[in-house]
Amino acid sequence: MRAFRQLWWYFKEEKKGYGLGLFALFLVSLTHLIPPIIIGRFIDALVKRDLTLSLILEYLLILVLTAGVEYFFRYFWIIHLRGEAFKLEKVLRARLFSHFLSMDRLFFQRNRTGDLMAHATNDLNAIRDMAGSGILTLADSFMSGGTTIVAMLFAIDWRLTLIAILPMPLLAVVAKMLGDRIHQTFDYAQATFSEMNDKVQEGITGMKAIKSFGEEKQNITDFHVQLSRVDKAFNKVNFIDSLYDPLINLIVGASYALTIFLGGYYVLHHIISLGQLVSFFAYISNLVWPMFAIGQLFNIMERGSASLSRVDRLLEQKSESKVTDGTLKMPESGDLHFAIEDFEYPGETKHYLEAVDFTLKKGQVLGLVGRTGAGKSSVIKLLMREYDDYAGYIDYADRNIMAYQLDEYLPSVGYVPQEHFLFSTTVRDNIRFARMGATQAEVELAAKVAGIHEDILGFADGYDTLVGERGVSLSGGQKQRLSIARAVLLEPKILILDDALSAVDAKTENQILTELSKIRANSATLIVSHRLSSVMDANEILVLDEGKVAERGSHTELIKSDGWYAQMWQMQQIESKLEGGESNG
Repeated sequence: MRAFRQLWWYFKEEKKGYGLGLFALFLVSLTHLIPPIIIGRFIDALVKRDLTLSLILEYLLILVLTAGVEYFFRYFWIIHLRGEAFKLEKVLRARLFSHFLSMDRLFFQRNRTGDLMAHATNDLNAIRDMAGSGILTLADSFMSGGTTIVAMLFAIDWRLTLIAILPMPLLAVVAKMLGDRIHQTFDYAQATFSEMNDKVQEGITGMKAIKSFGEEKQNITDFHVQLSRVDKAFNKVNFIDSLYDPLINLIVGASYALTIFLGGYYVLHHIISLGQLVSFFAYISNLVWPMFAIGQLFNIMERGSASLSRVDRLLEQKSESKVTDGTLKMPESGDLHFAIEDFEYPGETKHYLEAVDFTLKKGQVLGLVGRTGAGKSSVIKLLMREYDDYAGYIDYADRNIMAYQLDEYLPSVGYVPQEHFLFSTTVRDNIRFARMGATQAEVELAAKVAGIHEDILGFADGYDTLVGERGVSLSGGQKQRLSIARAVLLEPKILILDDALSAVDAKTENQILTELSKIRANSATLIVSHRLSSVMDANEILVLDEGKVAERGSHTELIKSDGWYAQMWQMQQIESKLEGGESNG
């Protein structure tokens, strides 16, 4: 079967656990053959009036011992088969999470968060059921059914057995047809669940915006539409699944009818005894579960196979940034030289950067400004090693940054992004996220540099205050300053502030920049900003336009050049005065 081929690698790795579980299951199937024989002998002894108290006690003891042995081996196979299934879920969950961490931004643009979560929950649950209940059902149906049929052939009558199992091939044919339908419909149903999951995640994340614009009713309506699609999809799966049971009941009924007709004839003509016929009926009842199991098996296996295919398609996606790992360790200090002749994103022909060249020496600050879409983010992405495929080079301490180990290089670059992400833990742990071993004194120093220390002291529990999921309990400025403190604590060789001061006032901005200049005398700082007051004290300022350097120089030089920078400076100064702010000119 397709599903077993997909998981064969895991079955080979865990052959010992599965082998022990299947062996215990086989022993359960053998012990399950004993009660019908005892019941048949009891009936024959009763008919012949040979039944005695000692014989009754003997039969009762055999049944009790059989039940005890069967209980032990059932416990044994449950521990192994279900344990191996949960172990597979653990392996795939870890593999998925590692895969997510290794992917680039394009991956997360192609795959919605809710869809990824559905893969990591519903799909893995279906795969776990396939590797546990699926293997169990398959083995149990064949072992139990096979041993029962063998017992019927040799212990009762082979002719009666052939008549009784005559309708069963029909089950295999129809089960295969319905199994293919279930695979298709369940794959679609899981896709609709992913879409609904993404809708829920998006709604929770954007709850503030939804309430601000009064869109609660519209979102509820949209969610009900999505919910209706999921309901219809899974109802279709359940409809196909529900066709199994009536078919099995029909086959079982046919088997009983044929057995009653031929078995009654054999008893009347003394070919078999009444006790043997009763035993045969008990064996047919034992066959009911394997027949139901075949239907359940196709259901479990096709659901699991559909989910495994979805997970495999996700794992097959590769990062397009082509980031390679080097071998060198980062030096204590050095100058950064950025010289990119041309850069295009994978699959695109537009030149996002052309002839962008600058040197950022240790202890210096470089400002990067320009219109939206000018190429500022592209510069940052290349510095952060999100993409390695470009014409040109980026050197640090006279060595290409690709030559450095990623685990060495990336912690050396402190990045404060535009979109600040805080974890639902304490203020302290958010600051020391990249250095969990940092002392309280180090945490407080970083907070002071970021201008957030006094705010933290005003919180209910100080540094032990829980910030809430994604920092929901903090203001935009507080989130920004916590993110800056997190980067400062890392003591990076290169600090990148990506519009990281947009939510603070001019006075706080000036204080933060002043403190940063004091502690970063031997390190480089790159400030990307739309607010020019953030870069006015930089050693050099680059103005990007359509991926090219349109202007460069100090704040004073750019003001005199009367270009885009000078015009934006005058406009922002006027806006600052109108808002009651103070001019920094």
